[in-house]
Amino acid sequence: MSQATSQLHEQSTIDDMPKKSWLKDIFALTKIGIVNSNALTTFTGFWLAIYFNGFSFIDNLDKMVFTMLGSSLIIAGSCSLNNYIDRDIDHLMERTKHRPTVTGKFKGSFALMLGGFSLVIGFALLLLTTPAAALIGFIGAFTYVVLYSLWTKRAYTLNTVVGSISGAVPPLIGWAAVDPELHFVAWMMFLIMFIWQIPHFLALAMKRVEEYRNAGIPMLPVVHGFEMTKRQIIVWVACLLPLPFYLHSLGTTFMVLATVLNVGWLIMGLAGLRTKDDIKWSVRMFVYSLNYLTILFVAMIVVTLF
Repeated sequence: MSQATSQLHEQSTIDDMPKKSWLKDIFALTKIGIVNSNALTTFTGFWLAIYFNGFSFIDNLDKMVFTMLGSSLIIAGSCSLNNYIDRDIDHLMERTKHRPTVTGKFKGSFALMLGGFSLVIGFALLLLTTPAAALIGFIGAFTYVVLYSLWTKRAYTLNTVVGSISGAVPPLIGWAAVDPELHFVAWMMFLIMFIWQIPHFLALAMKRVEEYRNAGIPMLPVVHGFEMTKRQIIVWVACLLPLPFYLHSLGTTFMVLATVLNVGWLIMGLAGLRTKDDIKWSVRMFVYSLNYLTILFVAMIVVTLF
């Protein structure tokens, strides 16, 4: 490589660094991990609506694009507004202290503007599918930003339950984009998502209990301790047990797989009553919950292909 070429390559690398850093900060501001994970549940709702209504997927490709982009922008916008609201306490928690609204890379006004702009574009895209999909998207955003972030998060241990409502609407958005008259299966996906989130986030709250305590957020383990939290986790996981049988229309294979996943999670939860290392147990429960959701929703799609 010549000296000129080397210098050109070096300058190109330097020029790219701010761009990559800026994009990384945008992803952090909009919580890209949450956006990506909800893309799966939104698509599953869309796919099953196509399947149960006997529609052609190819004929609905435009709706699929509008649905995925619209829902992703609504989630990203809601997360950006959440970062704006929590910028006064995020520096107190290890997992949030590097957010761009804390480090000063983005001003609060930018997070507010980005959040509002993303929500408007997201709602507009969902309106290109059905008004019902846009309405459900609005309900999800309102619940997360107003009922959770602005109201219950810093005041009540029930904040986890309230936040779980917003996290459960993506499958409904996906379904409503195809069929505004939501099928029973759509509501069962919503219920699975709602129940799943509570033990998922309670396990995370146990792992991060001291951070939540420092930030003054009244998560269940902060207010009532680990023993109460573990019992609540077990109760919520147990509530998932009957749900696969209401999805018998997806076939025996799915019901068996979902039941095995539920029983496995419950057994792991019950083991927590005798564990000597609560933090280690909470991490295992959290990781299991992530795999649980991915396997379950991928399976919903796969069983309809055969």
